[in-house]
Amino acid sequence: MKVLFIGGTGNISTASSCLAVEKGIELWHINRGKSVCGVHGVRTITCDVTNSAALETALAPHKWDCVVNWIAFNAKDVERDIALFSGKTKHYIYISSGSCYDLPQHSPVITENTPLGNPYWQYSRDKIAGEQALMRAHIEKGFPGTIVRPSHTYSTIIPITLGGGNKYNAVNRMKLGKPTVVHGDGTSLWVVTHAEDFALGLVGLLNLEAAIGEAVHITSDEVLTWNQIYRHVGAALGLEPNLIHVASDTICTLEPSYTGTLLGDKSHSVMFDNSKIRSLVPSFVPIIPFSEGIRTTIEWFEASSDRQYIDPDTEILLDKLTGIATT
Repeated sequence: MKVLFIGGTGNISTASSCLAVEKGIELWHINRGKSVCGVHGVRTITCDVTNSAALETALAPHKWDCVVNWIAFNAKDVERDIALFSGKTKHYIYISSGSCYDLPQHSPVITENTPLGNPYWQYSRDKIAGEQALMRAHIEKGFPGTIVRPSHTYSTIIPITLGGGNKYNAVNRMKLGKPTVVHGDGTSLWVVTHAEDFALGLVGLLNLEAAIGEAVHITSDEVLTWNQIYRHVGAALGLEPNLIHVASDTICTLEPSYTGTLLGDKSHSVMFDNSKIRSLVPSFVPIIPFSEGIRTTIEWFEASSDRQYIDPDTEILLDKLTGIATT
């Protein structure tokens, strides 16, 4: 099987690259050449995907069994791919987002039939527009598209809301014994998924005819409260964090850039029903509990001081929120 990943070296996609090669897939990456792949056996096409003429030239000699775009963010990106790969791939997978689901619903259990819509987050609305463009092309032109929705998948990020991601602020503050700010009261339910578990589902979908025309999410089955998530991060550091709580509305009022990720996503309780991915890929069984996965993530950050970035603006915000919570 000959597969192209547009992207393929990121927090989510690297594990899928590794698994695809391990399974004997002829895997190609196309990227700008600014990231070192580090996955032995991957072949690379160096090109900026935003340069349409150069991209068309670079791809001209190839046909694919499957193309996965990890870095398409809107309808324009998807429409470009439809034009590029029509007649040149048997299958196309668009990586969308679990944040596209309209929350809250009557039930916290999310299925692929849960309505889409996110009035708080432009990122999610753009992803939805990409989904719509792909499904139009499938229905009207027979383009062989599949939508995949990951949700808060981690490997080389800290999957917490405040001072996490690619920043080391929250972890550093835990080490220093400072209070750790958690949104809300920390009791809402959430799902975090290790990238290696996500890869089991994604790689199983490659060139799978039954997946064409479908949308599917791929997540862990483990459900945790935010308090548990933060405590697992602390346990990976060998400590018990001092958790303090600030209402999500208060956080977003103080720092509006969090509105999408909080009010449009992480302030709600969610559980994902993974029946559909299991029906398509019966071998999909997520096995990495967060308590174990976060240890390997912390080890990755600790292996290089260059990865332990302390963002000064985030530090100021966390100090302000700490003041609010303790007064």
